[in-house]
Amino acid sequence: MIDYADIGSRIRAVRLERKMTQEQLANAVNLGVTHISHIETGSSIPSLQSFIAILNALNCSADELLCRELVTTQEIKNHWLIELVSDCSIEETKVLSDTLKALKQSLRANYSEEKF
Repeated sequence: MIDYADIGSRIRAVRLERKMTQEQLANAVNLGVTHISHIETGSSIPSLQSFIAILNALNCSADELLCRELVTTQEIKNHWLIELVSDCSIEETKVLSDTLKALKQSLRANYSEEKF
């Protein structure tokens, strides 16, 4: 069973970490302050659209809020790579991604794992 109170408390924790008030979050996601309060206490379940708006407003991933509800979660690996491309444009990110894919393919084709 999904614990909406736990998800709500995680939303609240992230909001406070971002130094946002309920009013600021409500304005950012076009919801009422009372509705945000009810979501944070678990007495109201946000629609998928509202949940995604909250994720975007808080600049967090769904995993951060739902990890206790997921049967399996994948640990974020290579966080440094995400940080490295975080300020890149879409075009720059695409070029870097294509370059890394080609490099990985070349490494695997030309070198055995024992050399690394």
